[in-house]
Amino acid sequence: MDNRSTHEFVEQLHEKQAKDQKNKQRQATSQKSQRMPNKQH
Repeated sequence: MDNRSTHEFVEQLHEKQAKDQKNKQRQATSQKSQRMPNKQH
């Protein structure tokens, strides 16, 4: 593996991690909003 492909791989990895983090945050907020009414009943 040359340096260029390694650099590209790292960039893709960071992009994927950033997307995963955003998705987790979205899911966490949506799950909280869905759970709240259930707790109140």
